Amino acid sequence: MLDWLKTNVAATREKLATEVGKFRNREFMEGLVAGCALVSAADGKIDSAEKQRMTGFIQNSAELKVFDLRDVIKSFNAYCEKFEFDAEIGKAEALKAIGKLRTKPDAARLLVRVCRAIGSADGDFDESERAVCRTICTELDLNPADFEL
Repeated sequence: MLDWLKTNVAATREKLATEVGKFRNREFMEGLVAGCALVSAADGKIDSAEKQRMTGFIQNSAELKVFDLRDVIKSFNAYCEKFEFDAEIGKAEALKAIGKLRTKPDAARLLVRVCRAIGSADGDFDESERAVCRTICTELDLNPADFEL
């Protein structure tokens, strides 16, 4: 059973990496990083442990390796700073970046799948993270049920 789970997780990660590679552009990267920050801030704050976890995920993620790491980290930190300044401003700015993908359904769906994977990266995809992913779906005119949210 454990081998089956490991195999499926590895296959899913590989598929996400391939799909992200198709959308290698600044707009997609910004939306994706904004989604990462939004999921990270799901509990109302982004503490240093969450920043480290998210930065570690970004650095080690096969899905995000198609982007220049410096750009990804710089963008992620910029969104985190907005959340730290004011949670509502951070949320609005993140959703603004995410919303730019509304007219690109394949990219939008991929963004939700990656955000969902990030939310469950620690093994606990809690209700606040699920709610954020549903908000992202709404912003992208996607049905949350399609992503088991």
